[in-house]
Amino acid sequence: MFVPITNTPRDYAWGSETAIPRLLGTEETGEPQAELWLGAHPGSPARILDPSLTGGHTDLQSWIASDPTRIVGRRGTLPYLLKILAAAAPLSLQAHPTLERAREGFARENAAGIPLDDPARNYKDELHKPELIVALSERYEALCGFRPLYEVRQIVDLLVMIDGSQTAPRWELYGPIVHLLEDSPTAFESDADILRSVVSYLLSGAEEVPALVGHLVRTAEKALHPAHAHLTDPYTPSLETVVRLNEEYPGDPGIVISLLLNRVTLAKGQALYLPAGNIHAYLSGLGVELMAASDNVLRGGLTPKHVDVAELLEVLDFDALPVPYLVPTQPVPGLSVFTPGVPDFVLAQVEVGIDRPFAAPTVGFTPLGAAIGICTAGAVTVTGASGTHRVSRGEAFFATPDEGALAFGGSGTVFVAAPGAPAAELP
Repeated sequence: MFVPITNTPRDYAWGSETAIPRLLGTEETGEPQAELWLGAHPGSPARILDPSLTGGHTDLQSWIASDPTRIVGRRGTLPYLLKILAAAAPLSLQAHPTLERAREGFARENAAGIPLDDPARNYKDELHKPELIVALSERYEALCGFRPLYEVRQIVDLLVMIDGSQTAPRWELYGPIVHLLEDSPTAFESDADILRSVVSYLLSGAEEVPALVGHLVRTAEKALHPAHAHLTDPYTPSLETVVRLNEEYPGDPGIVISLLLNRVTLAKGQALYLPAGNIHAYLSGLGVELMAASDNVLRGGLTPKHVDVAELLEVLDFDALPVPYLVPTQPVPGLSVFTPGVPDFVLAQVEVGIDRPFAAPTVGFTPLGAAIGICTAGAVTVTGASGTHRVSRGEAFFATPDEGALAFGGSGTVFVAAPGAPAAELP
């Protein structure tokens, strides 16, 4: 069965007023349209456009709950949440727990009697929350994971040098962080341990940290003067990010933490996969986001919301790793499949029609369970085992597992979310 669905974009303050409407051909309201949620998440379940197809149920959450095995399969719940995300301003620094950590944390906070709606609660469920983002805008800007320690040292040394170009550096401010960074890795302390110590210090609430943040921002502004261009490359984008973050979150220690992280610019069509423990923040851009259907977020700055420093330090992966680009497989012309290797989800990008680059007249994709699709360009016909459905730009659909293999025709682009493994293998 194919069921047409829709939703109202979330109006978070960091959202773009224009990006989602211009992508999907919908109305601009003059208010932020930050995220369009397509799933069964209780915070904003997708609306069913024709309740006569679903026994009168008006949203995906209530319909699935009425007959979960038939509608989504043996697991009984939809394991993913598909979003269109449009950031005009930076989001918070955040990370997500492993499945084991989520289960332990959820049980611990339940035992402590912390209400689920308590702002200080970290674990709202027992699930992990890996996620991926595919850029739809020409540029998608992000912070993602810890950069190598030698790069952090180079950035701090650069700022100290520029700060001292006219007057003596403010060692009473730089001293603690420089001291931590100058520690040499030993058998007992790795690069990851040093980065952990720096983050711990910056989030410690130490009296001098706000002054350090303010002074570092002023030094970054000085460093961005054209006279210093030969010195700041290749770290100019990171310094520009410091200045921009201070405009949005003045004095926040996350501004300094941003210098510890990889500064990433995705081109249209490129993707990132963010596993458990990866600290990240989206800075600007339009993308398709797909994640496990969890609310477990540990924040690390750039937010007025609760930051549990002790729990964050346990969740974060401080190892410096390459930027986690996710390169899709292309099993047939017109089909790109982003497969992060988790059982919760995969994302397929289907391009059909001879007027679209790398597209084919028809494309097949077989979801491993219930699927959700959204058309971002053109008009596409989707055919399954028992039905056919047509979607145009801006329209979305839910497909029950019994539709099996899906065939796409017409001329356009559809993103399709589906489980990454059969129901028996899902957490």
